[in-house]
Amino acid sequence: AIKFVLTQLPEDLPGICIVQHIPAVFSKTFADRLNEICALEVREAVSGDEVRPGLVLIAPGDHHMMVVWNGGRYRIVLNQAPPMHHTRPAVDMLFDSAVNCAGRHAVVGLLTGMGVDGAAGMQKLKAAGAATIAQNEESCVVYGMPRAAVELGVVDHVLPLHQIPTAILRLARQRADTGPAELAGTS
Repeated sequence: AIKFVLTQLPEDLPGICIVQHIPAVFSKTFADRLNEICALEVREAVSGDEVRPGLVLIAPGDHHMMVVWNGGRYRIVLNQAPPMHHTRPAVDMLFDSAVNCAGRHAVVGLLTGMGVDGAAGMQKLKAAGAATIAQNEESCVVYGMPRAAVELGVVDHVLPLHQIPTAILRLARQRADTGPAELAGTS
């Protein structure tokens, strides 16, 4: 799902942060492979990275990834705090951090995945004015994470996978008119 979405997006899109439930030994290889096939630059995140247009940062396995506003820029902070929802990295950690610094400028999505990770964070982001997207049940391999957000009533757009890239583009452009836009996503 992540591969499909990223390969459909142009290189001038605002910065993207992705949390994938993946073991540490695979996250760098995953990022490197996506970098080979995407117009966007894709790499495993490092603490201090700037979230900038044209760049996709993948949370390293076994590290939570957060975004902060520092020095007039969005920056990445990684940590090994205890797992959330039995996982590290956790989407809720990223989403919770984005509430204070990105809020209404954010476009956030939940793609196919097991569990409830991301739903509570999406609820906070929606309350802060972010645009929210979830993959629909029919196109999910596992309809857990998107379902949890839909059941909370915090999803603006429930879409099949093939419509998500277009929605991201439209929503990111709308938010670019009001200030810096960031995208946080998961699979």
